[in-house]
Amino acid sequence: MAIDPETFKFDTPQFDPRFPNQNQSKNCAQAYVDYHKCVAVKGEDFEPCKIFWKTYTSLCPLEWVERWNDQKEAGKLPFKLD
Repeated sequence: MAIDPETFKFDTPQFDPRFPNQNQSKNCAQAYVDYHKCVAVKGEDFEPCKIFWKTYTSLCPLEWVERWNDQKEAGKLPFKLD
């Protein structure tokens, strides 16, 4: 399936002043945590939560997200989501 360059919108995460350096690993992990905290409080349809989702899905390697999701389901996530 080819991507139509006329309709494709390339979008990157917004700048986060908490993470000014080139290495965005911490930004990735914090966006994952912030998204899940936001969803727990406001629900998935809350628009600001989607910003965190967009950030972690674009910055985090898929393997990390899959591992964190597995750890979250098993109750062994190394981050506090409450």
